[in-house]
Amino acid sequence: MKRVFVTGTAGFIGFHLAKLLLEEGVEVQGFDGMTDYYDVQLKKDRNAQLDAYPAFSRSEGLLEDEDVLVPAILDFKPDMIVHLAGQAGVRHSIEKPRDYINSNVMGTFNVMDAAQKSGVQHLLMASSSSVYGANTQMPFKETDQTETQLSMYAATKKANESMAHSYANLWNVPTTMFRFFTVYGAWGRPDLAYFKFTDAILNDRPIDIYNHGDMARDFTYVEDLVRGIRLLMDAIPSEDARVEGDSLSPVAPFRVVNIGNSNPVKLLDFIEAIETSIGKEAVRNYMPMQPGDVQATWADATLLQRLTGYRPETDLKDGVDVFVKWYRDYYNR
Repeated sequence: MKRVFVTGTAGFIGFHLAKLLLEEGVEVQGFDGMTDYYDVQLKKDRNAQLDAYPAFSRSEGLLEDEDVLVPAILDFKPDMIVHLAGQAGVRHSIEKPRDYINSNVMGTFNVMDAAQKSGVQHLLMASSSSVYGANTQMPFKETDQTETQLSMYAATKKANESMAHSYANLWNVPTTMFRFFTVYGAWGRPDLAYFKFTDAILNDRPIDIYNHGDMARDFTYVEDLVRGIRLLMDAIPSEDARVEGDSLSPVAPFRVVNIGNSNPVKLLDFIEAIETSIGKEAVRNYMPMQPGDVQATWADATLLQRLTGYRPETDLKDGVDVFVKWYRDYYNR
């Protein structure tokens, strides 16, 4: 593997993955829409770090603009594609569902089509723990039924999985979908809860805590997450590579893999870790559950470990400390 095309390199996870690949000596072509869903300056600052690597190049455009995206991929001739870009946010999908259809469905189709045309060795694409929806049996396993999504964001991610399976079957494109579980860390997205909590506490504003704090999440540190992605890049789906408990399709070179910490944390304990790191208590505003949200997530990461020998393990306190330090440095707080 020498050349990797990564969508979303100005984004939170894409930035960290591109940096990891570049440090390994891989040539990376980035692609990002630079949309204003959140602070564009933060995206520019991520790009500036990646631009310092001679092996990094990038282009700008929307995923749904096939006349920009597809030629960018075909001209680069990647060995692999990692598709991380898309419209994020469960709550925003209630207000603007069409954005999710355009970016996550049409845009992802364009990525898949370019992957097929370019003949990549492996296509890897982001899904989400949100596809588990109303499932209550935990920990979530890749082989569980996922038919009860609770938001348009989750529905588009489930659609991506179905689309990718059909393309893997029709065109023999080896494809891995990873389901992310509540990612946190430095250079994160300002719309994520831990980022909002930190910003509010440092600026003496109350924090909104939904479902009156009765929630739990399988918080996954971003550097653990991208290490998992990197190792899965070498775990190309094929019948010869089947492992115990695999989600590998019986008819296509396609599998789904959870990437999570396998350790659900109560939301109030997570808030307490942020308070401890900052050295200041939050003013708490308890709220009812928001539409489209789920009460808990918990990943079974056994398949990831069987495929790669790796399991995320960063301690929550350590990960929160890294984020808070980055936040204070970046925003001069």
